Amino acid sequence: MIHKKALEISKNPKFQQLVKTRSRYSWFLTFVMMFMYFGFICLVAFNKDFLARPIGSGVTTLSIPIGIGMILFTIILTGLYVRRANTEFDDLTQEILKETK
Repeated sequence: MIHKKALEISKNPKFQQLVKTRSRYSWFLTFVMMFMYFGFICLVAFNKDFLARPIGSGVTTLSIPIGIGMILFTIILTGLYVRRANTEFDDLTQEILKETK
C-alpha cells in the first residue's frame, strides 16, 4: 500500500517540479555560500596584510567585521531558504498530497 502511494506521488508532475525547483534552489544557495566562504579563506591564505589592517586607531582589524559579515550572510541565506520552503515548497507539497488522497 505504501509503495503504491509513493509511486503515485513520484509520478505526479507537481512532485517532479517540486523536486527540481527545490534541488536547483538548494544548489544555487550552496554555490553562493561556497563562493563566499572560499573567498574568505583565500583572503586569509593570500592577503593576510589586508585582513590585518586596523580599523581606525583601535586594535580591531578588518578580519573581525568580515568574519561577522560571513556569519550574518549565512544566517540570511538560511532565512531565505526557510522562507521559501515554508511558503512555496510547503504549498506545493500540500497540493500534491491533496491530489493523491
